[in-house]
Amino acid sequence: MIGSPLIDRRAFIRSAGLAFLAGLAPRGAFALSQADAVYASGLKRPDGSFAIGLVSEAGALIDEISLPGRIHGLCHSPVNGLSVAFARRPGTFAVVFDSEKRVQPRIISAPEGRHYFGHGAFSPDGRLFYASENDFDANAGVIGVYDCIAGFERVGEVPAHGIGTHDITVTPEGLLVIANGGIETHPDFGRTKLNLDHMEPSLVLADARTGTLIEKHILPAELSRLSTRHLDIAADGKVWFACQYEGPRTDRPPLVGHFAKGQALSFVQLPDATTDRLGNYVGAIAVNKREGLVGIASPKNGLWAVLDGRDGRLLSETVLADAAGIAASPNSFAVSSYRGDFLGQTAAVAWDQHIVRL
Repeated sequence: MIGSPLIDRRAFIRSAGLAFLAGLAPRGAFALSQADAVYASGLKRPDGSFAIGLVSEAGALIDEISLPGRIHGLCHSPVNGLSVAFARRPGTFAVVFDSEKRVQPRIISAPEGRHYFGHGAFSPDGRLFYASENDFDANAGVIGVYDCIAGFERVGEVPAHGIGTHDITVTPEGLLVIANGGIETHPDFGRTKLNLDHMEPSLVLADARTGTLIEKHILPAELSRLSTRHLDIAADGKVWFACQYEGPRTDRPPLVGHFAKGQALSFVQLPDATTDRLGNYVGAIAVNKREGLVGIASPKNGLWAVLDGRDGRLLSETVLADAAGIAASPNSFAVSSYRGDFLGQTAAVAWDQHIVRL
């Protein structure tokens, strides 16, 4: 691909490697060890540089890991204690890190002909992690498979059974759950959406070992412009998903839904006023398994809301300008914003769209 921006990105990552490692001072390790809950999220500093921020349950920024570029989603394994942060689409790097500094962070790269879509998930046993990737010349989503034991070597890939693959997660039984947003992109055109007139959003269950398709839920024709983007799994196995609408602003499509293996998609009917305040865009979703709650956040008009995990009933909504990430907290949710808000505290950074609890 002549002139592809991915070539420049890969060269930048290679040249940034030493500077990246040099910026990994161990400060904050004691504070991290004393925190009952630690969160991680991407951030942008006032000088325009990027980092992963580690935040206490009190909302205090207690450590940073410098980055060579902006990230999007993160995943964490409670088994091996490692986390992975993925470059923002169409990025080609991911960073593996340990918040307790037992191992050095490392940068891994997408192979030629692929870029990351910004999300990933670990296998239940912590031996593998999976990355949503774009085979951009074939216009096909794939799931890259990486071996955590063998130095995070990419050992293969399986089909995502859709296009515009975005968020993925893994069930406790080891099934891949894949949100195919249905939007065609190509790095030669940056983040431009190339097929808004014939989108193909879907939600997929697949065998993580073989990639064999188990179930594929294609959205009905009247919702073909509803891009299925983000996922989380409840304690009862229900998969909750959040959407971003690419149709007319005056439409009020459902933005949140759920399904389970062997069950059809079920959409939550939020009040019209709430849908309006969300701006037809849910940027992040999280499940609080202990409390049976579902949290959603949208930066469009600055809102985050809590739903009942049993039936999707709206329990509360809170105005927060530029609301970004959301993750379960002990009793509810930790929410961040592009303006530096995190759990009620404010830092001189711009938090990015996703949070993971470590």
